[in-house]
Amino acid sequence: MNENKTNINWYPGHMAKTKREIKEKLALIDVIYEVIDARMPQSSKIVDIDELVKDKPRILIMSKYDLCDRAVTDSFIRFYQEQGYRVVPVDLLHGKDLDKILAISHELMEKNNRERAKKGLKPRNIRALIVGVPNVGKSTLINRLVGRKATTVGDRPGVTKALGWIRIHKDIELLDSPGILWPKIEDAETALILAAFSSIKEELLDLQEISAFVLRKLHELYPSALEKRYGISSLGEDLTEVYEAIGKKNGCLGKGGIVLFEKVYALIVRDLKEGRFGPVTFDRFEKK
Repeated sequence: MNENKTNINWYPGHMAKTKREIKEKLALIDVIYEVIDARMPQSSKIVDIDELVKDKPRILIMSKYDLCDRAVTDSFIRFYQEQGYRVVPVDLLHGKDLDKILAISHELMEKNNRERAKKGLKPRNIRALIVGVPNVGKSTLINRLVGRKATTVGDRPGVTKALGWIRIHKDIELLDSPGILWPKIEDAETALILAAFSSIKEELLDLQEISAFVLRKLHELYPSALEKRYGISSLGEDLTEVYEAIGKKNGCLGKGGIVLFEKVYALIVRDLKEGRFGPVTFDRFEKK
């Protein structure tokens, strides 16, 4: 829906700085860990990532795989694999399949170390860079790989502010980076998907707009999940009655039993982020 433009432009100074620093340190890097949210496998892929990391070997890590609609997300995984990516879906909640990331990292480093051996040099540790849009689970992934809390985790974008090295394995050093976007998100649906899953600060969008988008997207793609959670089976042009029904059912009330709409908007977005509608994937190949 490219004809649907948006004026959303959340590109804090630290994002531009991060990109500059990544380019400066790229010569030190052996492999890129590109993290993508499995619930938005297209929208959460950094648009200009190829320009940023050049031809470095890359592992595409699909985070939050336990929360996605696997039938849909798996079609994206196959697509990326056909493009030549090494793709690893991970369940960060239970720490499943993280060993695959380490195994592929070592495999990618073997060629480098063979070249070093020819020059009489010893094998060296793998140096990896982790990149992704805000709030796709990079910090949680790092903590899982390390096996302890190595970095701060938050459910809001912008927790990590600077690049920093972390040892995640006896022979793997990881350069952590803040979440980055691209300067102008022109596609409105992409922007709303990113906002719905907290990769763009909610303050930059009207919370009512985000919640309305979530309701309509669920009604379009997962109507039974919407009905199961809220008892809503149809949506009209005006969502006021829908918000009132959700508010009354979920206790979003003020004095005199008046529905507090802001609380309803926040509830809808929070329910999506916390997986209360069940497994969902908002991207579709025909989206753009």
